[in-house]
Amino acid sequence: MEYEFRRNTMTATVIANFSMDHEVLGFWFVEELGECQDKFKALSQIIEQLQVGSLTQKRWLGKALSLELDSEEVRVFANELDDGLDHEFEDDMSLYNGESEAFCGLEDFQSALLSWREFLDETR
Repeated sequence: MEYEFRRNTMTATVIANFSMDHEVLGFWFVEELGECQDKFKALSQIIEQLQVGSLTQKRWLGKALSLELDSEEVRVFANELDDGLDHEFEDDMSLYNGESEAFCGLEDFQSALLSWREFLDETR
């Protein structure tokens, strides 16, 4: 999983670009996590608990995107992602679903999370 973080120096907005099949992670980092230290700390604690086994799974509900975390994997998905689509539209909507959901390893997610925090600290 590859990613790049940038800040628009004119507007001070941040951008998170992730590789294909992981694009929704970029939206999650910008829209749900943002620059909030409290969210970063809470999520880091959850990851640590998952790694040591004191927690088996966790759901982090966001405004538009949510996370499901377990000891091996993280799923990022749009809250409105609906598996109950009409069958005639399923093929047409597969691209939308693919861009609304992504999976990655817990360690990869943790690495991206730490990189995000470092990026924000360096570009303030």
